[in-house]
Amino acid sequence: MQIRDDDLLLVIDVQNDFCAGGALAVADGDAVVPIINRLTERFNHVALTQDWHPSGHSSFATSHPGSAPFQTIRMPYGEQTLWPDHCIQGAPGAAFHPQLVTERAELVIRKGFRPEIDSYSAFYENDRRTPTGLAGYLRERGLRRIFLAGLATDYCVYYSAVDARRLGFDTVLIEAGCRAIDLAGSLDAAWAAMATAGVQRVNDLN
Repeated sequence: MQIRDDDLLLVIDVQNDFCAGGALAVADGDAVVPIINRLTERFNHVALTQDWHPSGHSSFATSHPGSAPFQTIRMPYGEQTLWPDHCIQGAPGAAFHPQLVTERAELVIRKGFRPEIDSYSAFYENDRRTPTGLAGYLRERGLRRIFLAGLATDYCVYYSAVDARRLGFDTVLIEAGCRAIDLAGSLDAAWAAMATAGVQRVNDLN
């Protein structure tokens, strides 16, 4: 696939807590790092997202006595999966994977920093209304096609991809550069929803 100057590689949440030994480790998550580093060399424009939670975030199971990680509860903005405490602001787990090449990133979008609401997507908080500002940045820069890689396929990558399509961007998910949590069928559901939204799926860029 030919990479154009109006393309962006959007790297989702390749952080220590989502990799081996992390608080919310994605199986084989570390494997995306060399793939993403190789992809980064192909693009003139790269942006990163970073989960960035305050301590006691409302999406943490520890903030809801009697609840356990991976349970689902109702929040004012809808259903919310409860997670182990992860990606706490300034903590080692929130840092990017030490082998991830970040020098060429033009933008880092931090998300999930509002205590009362979680944020999977690079574009919106989980209320699906509160924007991160990424769409405006991309439009002002004249970037029209988004390639996604990172963690996890069925949560933050999925939500980002569907929102990119909803906002009118051509969207390509690079499967080799992603890994999934696959919680109770979430991966199959994510693939189906992305296909419906018009997200293009490729294994890799050769």
